[in-house]
Amino acid sequence: VQLQASGGGSVQAGGSLRLSCAASGRTFSGYTLAWFRQATGKEREFVAAIKWANSNPFYADSVKGRFTISRDNARSTLYLQMSSLQPEDTAVYYCAASRTIILSNLRVPSAYNTWGQGTLVTVSS
Repeated sequence: VQLQASGGGSVQAGGSLRLSCAASGRTFSGYTLAWFRQATGKEREFVAAIKWANSNPFYADSVKGRFTISRDNARSTLYLQMSSLQPEDTAVYYCAASRTIILSNLRVPSAYNTWGQGTLVTVSS
């Protein structure tokens, strides 16, 4: 599967954005999907993940209550609704996928074998 992320942009603090990640090549069937982000000079960090069965999603503490991850398996599209954005949310956001990941590795970037190209989110104060 190939992933294409979109929806990034520039917003002021308190604003909202919705990121999308479309799959091509094959469907999302059986894949666990996630969003990560990487700010300039920092390591890539986990944002949110959702398993194939649309069970309870997982969030980083820093985004819990502000971001919502969802997936449309019929459209093979992953979303990240971001609200109450803060300057510290500024980063390149990446979507990722894996069919073989285990629960304990959901937050580990190296556990995902398919990545989108990233979309830049800039939040100004």
